[in-house]
Amino acid sequence: MDHGKSSLVQALSGINPDRLAEEKARGLTIDLGFAWIELPLPGQETPESIGIVDVPGHIDFIKNMLAGVGSVDAVVLVIAADEGVMPQTREHLAILDLLAVPTGLVALTKADLIDDPEWLELVELEVEELLETTRLAGAPIVPVSAHTGKGLDDLRAALASLLGELPPRRDRARPRLPIDRIFSLSGFGTIVTGTLSDGHFAVGDAVEILPDGPSGRIRGIQSHKTAIERAAPGSRAAINLSGVAVDEIQRGQVVVKPGTLRATKLLDLSFRLLPDAPRPLLHNLQVDFFSGASETPANVRLLAVEELLPGKEGWLQLRLERPVLVAAGDRYILRQPSPSATLGGGEVLDPHPRRRYRRMDPAAVERLRTLAAGAPDEILLQTLERSPLLSAADLIGQSGLGTEPGREALAGLQAAGLVTALDNGRLLLAKSTHSSLLDALTGLLGSHHTANPLRQGLARGEVRSRLRVKGGRTAAVELPLRAFNTLVEQAAGEGLIGANDSVLWLAGHRIHYTDGQSQAVQRTLAAFAAAPFSPPNAGDTLALLGHDEELLESLVEQGLLLRISGGVFFRPADFDDALARIAAFARENGSVTLAQTRDLFDTSRKYAQALLEEMDARRMTRRMGDERVLR
Repeated sequence: MDHGKSSLVQALSGINPDRLAEEKARGLTIDLGFAWIELPLPGQETPESIGIVDVPGHIDFIKNMLAGVGSVDAVVLVIAADEGVMPQTREHLAILDLLAVPTGLVALTKADLIDDPEWLELVELEVEELLETTRLAGAPIVPVSAHTGKGLDDLRAALASLLGELPPRRDRARPRLPIDRIFSLSGFGTIVTGTLSDGHFAVGDAVEILPDGPSGRIRGIQSHKTAIERAAPGSRAAINLSGVAVDEIQRGQVVVKPGTLRATKLLDLSFRLLPDAPRPLLHNLQVDFFSGASETPANVRLLAVEELLPGKEGWLQLRLERPVLVAAGDRYILRQPSPSATLGGGEVLDPHPRRRYRRMDPAAVERLRTLAAGAPDEILLQTLERSPLLSAADLIGQSGLGTEPGREALAGLQAAGLVTALDNGRLLLAKSTHSSLLDALTGLLGSHHTANPLRQGLARGEVRSRLRVKGGRTAAVELPLRAFNTLVEQAAGEGLIGANDSVLWLAGHRIHYTDGQSQAVQRTLAAFAAAPFSPPNAGDTLALLGHDEELLESLVEQGLLLRISGGVFFRPADFDDALARIAAFARENGSVTLAQTRDLFDTSRKYAQALLEEMDARRMTRRMGDERVLR
């Protein structure tokens, strides 16, 4: 049945998601379609670009639907007001529940065809009853018409409200993009699309296609037909791959960074069999395993019971016919191949179990129960993401793990690069938090360079005061000094920034003067060279520089001019020469006075006094009445 799903997507976005000629001819979605909509989310000044995956609704194309629905943050369940709840609606809702899609709403389409308000009310009551026992219980139900436009604004507002309440996608620094579409463009080559999870991809990154795919490099990234340098977790992305041919890859494979993940043919799973499943789940049953955009034949090993009855939950070990790429915590669906029907689904507990378990093994079942409560490494990471900058002991203590399991899990996370240490290993950060800090650091410096093109960089103290680290349950805090210094060293070591004792700057940042500014600088430095110990005063210096205060600060920051007490400027070499000569005079004569200093350089009292006060401040001399003696 046509519930008007693609028409609704087009009415919302202006994009027809049906790509295939057969889809347009039949008015029926067969494969995945894609669009996007600009929505002003609560608390944001500019609209957010929200990706839309239009999945097939017809019961004959459930497999294609599964390839697109597993990665969504929210669902719009489309039900036609003139048709009501259909069998495929119930199966789609069951799948959404098994995949634990976080939130959603119901669009009651074709509302313009209903003249009887009581009929519309009955359909809404039927939908509410259908949702009662699912994760979408209490979801908004919005009557709309793609034909007349009625209700579309209400639907946009309801969708914006739902999305605005979602937490940001987690960044585990292990990016993976399940491939749901592959094509090529002349002049570009191979392009794959998908929804990115668990990390960022950037132009230039080396990648590999798993399982059993080639390696390549990211040549370009687009999101909603806009070129971007970096794709964030949760975003729809089209990735242009170099070194990868279209015929070398297929839907269901996953784009990852080399060495971060590996494929598997054996899985430990929690599982729930649907109440209306066609039969009990039996040991050795042949099934199809759906995860991400992949479909893989598999064999069920039922571990704790002889058979699992409809509506019940249990523990499975799944043997797959070919490798898949999944991570702990991923959701999945099992279907029987023939006759095709959804059986149930659950969560991946361990993507790499060490062995096949014996059936009815209490130790194996207890292990899966423990993993269902949370794998130790996952518990540590979640604790550290909520409360960054913990010591190892505090992290293990707050996680609730025992000392030995906690230490083992922490060592594994550090070996995998998922936990980073600051302050000589005393303070720990999740890799995702560390990456966010580096992004914030480079973003802060980049903004400073844009606003202050003549400055070498931003003062270290100001960077630290503006840089904040925030966990999921903690207020943003300033980094401790030693931890900040470690972060700066790491960023410099990775070639992201340059640093000295005073300022930080982006690697590759260069100050570029205009022709007029260059001439003013040369004129000013020549005036200082002509009178090294009676240089231009502050006002004259500014006048020589065209009254450009930023240009003056630039010369000071680069070390071309030195500012000392009294607002006096010297060239650094002239200043060092003056201090050496004053010290030599005081050493030879036992002391030095202001008048003697003035005569030594044939300069004015102002400059002599500034030099002596600077020597006092640097603890080179000590004042005794009218004289200075060397310390």
